[in-house]
Amino acid sequence: MIKDMPNKFSEVTPEIKELAKKCDHKIDEELFSKYDVKRGLRKRNGEGVLAGLTDISMIQSYTMIDREIVPCEGKLYYRGIDIEDIVQGFISEDRFGFEETTYLLLFGNLPTKEQLTEFKGMLAEYRQLPTNFVRDIIMKAPSRDMMNTLARSVLTLFSYDDHASDISLPNVLRQSIQLIALFPVLSVYSYQAYNHYQLGRSLFIHPPKEELSTAENILHLLRPDSQYTKLEAKLLDMALVLHAEHGGGNNSTFTTHVVSSSGTDTYSAIAAALCSLKGPKHGGANIKVVQMFADLKEHVKNWESEDEIREYLLKLLHKEAFDKAGLIYGMGHAVYSISDPRSKILSRFVKQLSEEKGREDEYHLYATVERLAKEVIAQERKIYKGVSANIDFYSGFIYSMLGLPHELYTPLFAIARIAGWSAHRMEELVNGNRIIRPAYKAVSKMKAYVPMNERE
Repeated sequence: MIKDMPNKFSEVTPEIKELAKKCDHKIDEELFSKYDVKRGLRKRNGEGVLAGLTDISMIQSYTMIDREIVPCEGKLYYRGIDIEDIVQGFISEDRFGFEETTYLLLFGNLPTKEQLTEFKGMLAEYRQLPTNFVRDIIMKAPSRDMMNTLARSVLTLFSYDDHASDISLPNVLRQSIQLIALFPVLSVYSYQAYNHYQLGRSLFIHPPKEELSTAENILHLLRPDSQYTKLEAKLLDMALVLHAEHGGGNNSTFTTHVVSSSGTDTYSAIAAALCSLKGPKHGGANIKVVQMFADLKEHVKNWESEDEIREYLLKLLHKEAFDKAGLIYGMGHAVYSISDPRSKILSRFVKQLSEEKGREDEYHLYATVERLAKEVIAQERKIYKGVSANIDFYSGFIYSMLGLPHELYTPLFAIARIAGWSAHRMEELVNGNRIIRPAYKAVSKMKAYVPMNERE
């Protein structure tokens, strides 16, 4: 077990703290308005600035009525197919959906039975890591952050690929399918290494099974006894489907487009997307929801009291509770207003799992917070569009009920989103012929160069 030791490499010295003050160059807030800068590449109403075209997915959050923008129930389409229809399709036929969803995103059409069987076989074949990769790359330098290990592993796979820099479409497709197959293995093995070498617990390295779905393999690889219920695997599979793609403008997918436009290799592009997703404003949001609810449970004694819950939510917004960031995590989305379709789908099945796990009281608490948070935010904040629960609101609760460790919450997002990233990378390579380079206006004042002996 690795113990915490003083680390000069990681130390922020007083000298560095003093120098850091010289880096704190604030730009006058009024200049952003003066030059009509779309901060975050978003308009005032939250709508993204148009930066490209895609036929991979579409998000609908409003309709046009008499030339007026009117918010509507959120919709998400994968290759033109409503995500609700996709989910209903594989649930009604009692099968797992992530593999066929990945096929749809990559190739543009739903697979036939034969095509899906062939694709699953391809994923199973590619799920094997190079010889000694686990020992030499994952085990020898375990990290407390699985996204760090995942990004490092992806970059290292470049060295094992004889055609790593070939960006022809067939080769990039081959690389993409391999990474889609390997992400579950890399993520879980990274956690097992951390669990053993840094927490001192038993080490379990199960080989993946060809006959299992992606969701089943995750639970099989993670759990010491490899046991799981059908409902557990089905809900994890659904979470993967709902996280697989979300338009070209989300931070990590846009990163994939930007980096791919430079002509770099697949491993570098996907590693960059992973580094984007690692950010707590993007992929780490569901962990914040779980932590927020843990704090709520400590401070709200009566979970049935709406007054107590409302008071706590007000404290969150007033920066008086939890992390004092002024946010109710899991509420609101950059695009959706009235509803996030992914959250609506998940919420239908959360209750079922909570009953299986004996955690109905927590489910009712989540449902109450979801309802009251909308009222409290509308009351306290000036908002330009509606606010609703996003997918992070319930996904963390689901992962908690599945017994998944917090360290794997964001990697699970990556395991799903690698399907969308891969589709967008190929779309950029096929359609993009210019490197992406937006403009930044310089606002610094002109200054004369001062010779060394005249500087103060």
